[in-house]
Amino acid sequence: MPKLSLGARLFISHLLVMMVGLGSFVIIAKLSSPRMFVLRLEQLEKRGIFTVRSARTYLVEGFQNAWNRSAILSVIVGSSVAGGVSYLSSKRITQPVRQMKQITQKFAAGDLAERVPESAIPELNQLSVSFNSMASSLGDVEQRRRELISDLTHELRTPLTVMRGYLEELADGTIDGTPELYLRLVRETRRLERLIHDLQELSKAEAGYLSIDSKPISLCPLLSSLVERFADQLLEEGPSLKLDCPQDIPHVLADRDRLEQILVNLLGNAIRYTETGSITVKAEKVHRYVWISVIDTGVGIAKEDLPYIFERFWRADPSRASHSGGTGIGLAIARRLVELQGGHIEVESQIDRGSTFRFCLPIA
Repeated sequence: MPKLSLGARLFISHLLVMMVGLGSFVIIAKLSSPRMFVLRLEQLEKRGIFTVRSARTYLVEGFQNAWNRSAILSVIVGSSVAGGVSYLSSKRITQPVRQMKQITQKFAAGDLAERVPESAIPELNQLSVSFNSMASSLGDVEQRRRELISDLTHELRTPLTVMRGYLEELADGTIDGTPELYLRLVRETRRLERLIHDLQELSKAEAGYLSIDSKPISLCPLLSSLVERFADQLLEEGPSLKLDCPQDIPHVLADRDRLEQILVNLLGNAIRYTETGSITVKAEKVHRYVWISVIDTGVGIAKEDLPYIFERFWRADPSRASHSGGTGIGLAIARRLVELQGGHIEVESQIDRGSTFRFCLPIA
């Protein structure tokens, strides 16, 4: 048995309601009207207005005939009008649903630009708003997917092209293998490894698959060990690395390994883009959170670039990043790791005056 559409169901439900109403009206009127008519005649007779005893039967029969004709006419006219109104209302109600059906078919074909117009019915209008919001989200996801594929292709092309060029020249005998050449090949291979590893980390973080083992952590010992580790990598003419962490700073609720991963990323970026001056790691308590900041005096970031700094594969200066060894995913991973631990990350920066990356974690 074929299933009825929503419009047919609404139309039939309206007709059923109308038929029940008319049927109840006809039955009740059919049973009560003659008795009420006779009662009215008796009241008139008692008042002495006129005597209709001999003609009562004919009057009642005439009344019933007139009532039957008018009832039939009322049912016909009422059914026709109700049917028309029911059809128009059901068609109007189901119009947004039909539009959604057509739009979803276009979505399946790859066209994500269509949207459902507003409806005068509040419930259907809310459904349209939710549907359009979902459509926008799908469009954003598709756009990010295309950008990711494009960016990933670009990131993979450079090291692969370099490696292929060297290997072809080695195979042709154009160049001889030297330790320096093999070291270059190793660096490009490691760059590919870092890219793949970062992509795996980002994919897990965005999907929520990364395990976060949050425990109370004392910040000062962790920050001190990281500062000492990175200080050994700085040249004498390079920037100085400082730590500003009060001893009474409260413990934070975080995953130690993930927290260290965030700080290593931020400190690595600060060192990479700060040739002179200073880099300061600062921790301070603000309300129910502890804010950890990495402040440098490096090249800085343009104001128009700040909203995109945590996007994957985004770089304010691609030429500058091409020799830095970065994959363009580190800050995206850092943001997601901070969010998974119940915190928030932000950045402030000015060109040639440095940058401040800071994030907060809840107090244990």
